[in-house]
Amino acid sequence: QVQLVESGGGLVQAGGSLRLSCAASGRTFNTYTMGWFRQAPGKEREFVVSINWSGGRTAYADSVKGRFTISRDNTKNTVYLQMNSLKPEDTAVYYCAARTGWGTPLSEYKFWGQGTQVTVSS
Repeated sequence: QVQLVESGGGLVQAGGSLRLSCAASGRTFNTYTMGWFRQAPGKEREFVVSINWSGGRTAYADSVKGRFTISRDNTKNTVYLQMNSLKPEDTAVYYCAARTGWGTPLSEYKFWGQGTQVTVSS
């Protein structure tokens, strides 16, 4: 069992930056692939980025490539999402999730955090 708690969301102007954190409980954090997903009002939850257990493999949605960076610190049981050059269309609730193995489909992630709101004003 893994419990995930996101933090770092907030209100930022377009072009600004935010760093989200996801703290995980449990001794097996370093065996999980971690992902960030987001859900905008009236839209389905979508994949943003994922990172494998070692940090050596990542995958990004096209919409965030070059602007967002995922990283993890297995000594702190934490995964980070650095978001730069934010746009109003990045406004959403951002969720941290964990899965075994590797992959990006939302349905394959077993553990989810409660989400943190990111609002980008124009």
